[in-house]
Amino acid sequence: MSGHSKWSTIKHKKAAKDAKRGKVFTKIIREIMVAAREGGSDPDHNAKLRNVVSKAKKEGLSMENITRACKKGAGELDGESYEAIIYEGFGPSGVAILIESLTDNRQRTVAEVRHILSKHNGSLGTPGSVSRMFNSKGLLIFSCEATTEDQLMETLLDAGVEDISKNEEDQFEVTCAPESLDDVINAADATKIEYVSAELTKIPTVTVKIEGDDISRMFKIMDLLDDNDDVQNIYANFDVSSEDLAALGLG
Repeated sequence: MSGHSKWSTIKHKKAAKDAKRGKVFTKIIREIMVAAREGGSDPDHNAKLRNVVSKAKKEGLSMENITRACKKGAGELDGESYEAIIYEGFGPSGVAILIESLTDNRQRTVAEVRHILSKHNGSLGTPGSVSRMFNSKGLLIFSCEATTEDQLMETLLDAGVEDISKNEEDQFEVTCAPESLDDVINAADATKIEYVSAELTKIPTVTVKIEGDDISRMFKIMDLLDDNDDVQNIYANFDVSSEDLAALGLG
């Protein structure tokens, strides 16, 4: 497993030691505001907003804060204005990195992203230098305790599912085309199959194996980017062996 799945697994294990719920809430609120600005404050008529609100609820964000963020984003309440910017860069060993941000100050954000990359043997790339190495997909995660692969195939295939696989966390990863994500979510909801998460993601078409000191450098870049308030999502095409993860206490 590599790329999106590898870092999600590592983050989950690291989070047990270093919870950052406040920062998670800050980023989700920004994401809600942008989704509401683009498609309105009613989740029933805004699929992107509905997905973000679902994620917010799973993270424990209160309905009061969710509603306020929706109204701010749609201009119904005064609030900050954020723009979405994607940065493309490279990490150690030539790892490709896609960085999605929501910012109210693009000069500040690009300076911070460039500093993080360059300080740890990486660099900021030009537009288009990295995006071609990733495909956009809808991704749903299901616990193996909640369902079976046969059940997922039977109930979700007609909704547009492209692939079902098992990851290192004993979970099923269900992928689909971005435009099919809402249909797959609705199909899961209709059959009462509870999912752990549902989101739009970027999946690498090729991966780069990292070893030795480049592992710690890459993890530092990912940690610092993840800790930046302006950065919403990070996608990278690195791969790390299970043995190296175990040596770091993350196996």
